Formats: sequence, C-alpha cells, structure tokens
Amino acid sequence: MKKIEIVIKPFKLEDVKDALADLGITGMTVNEVKGYGRQQGHNELYRGAEYVVDFLPKIKIDVIVAGEQVDSVIDAVVESARTGKIGDGKIFVSDITKIVRIRTGETDEEAV
Repeated sequence: MKKIEIVIKPFKLEDVKDALADLGITGMTVNEVKGYGRQQGHNELYRGAEYVVDFLPKIKIDVIVAGEQVDSVIDAVVESARTGKIGDGKIFVSDITKIVRIRTGETDEEAV
C-alpha cells in the first residue's frame, strides 16, 4: 500500500477530486497549506506598500491506495492539475506499513 501526497494550486482541487473519484478513490484528506518551491513567492501591492509573499497558498491531498493504483493516480493528478505554469505542484509517494481502522479494528487493505 502507498500513501500519495499531492500538493496543488487551490483552484485545481475540484478537478483533481473528480479525477480521483473517476478512478474509484473513495477517501482522501485535504488540507490548506502554504509553501513555495521554485516560485520563491511573489510581490504584492497593498495600500500603496509593496511586500513579499514568501509562502503561497496550496492544497495538500493525501490518499492511500494499493500499489498497482499508483501510476493511474499519478497520471490522473498530473492531467487534471497541470496548468503548464510554475507552481503546479508536486506528488510524493511513500510506503505504508500498517493501517488500522479505529472503529472496527480492521487492518491494512480492509481498513482503507
């Protein structure tokens, strides 16, 4: 089993959510986060004063999938989240060694 962490632009959340639903992904965790990579933030003008916004708003989506679903999830996210501009986001894939559903005590794939 794999954990896929997806960091995208906020306005792409619905597109990515729909693409994952089309693959049968039934659960996800979504967080509003801030960060930057190569963008290095940007300058904004507020009441005549210019200031630097270092951390840009992003959305982080966490999903747990079976190993054979990883490539299709990555393809769907890249297709639905890509704008072609800097700051489109990143996808991180990690191994999951144990999952427990607290309510029932089910473990691993049954708990997803």
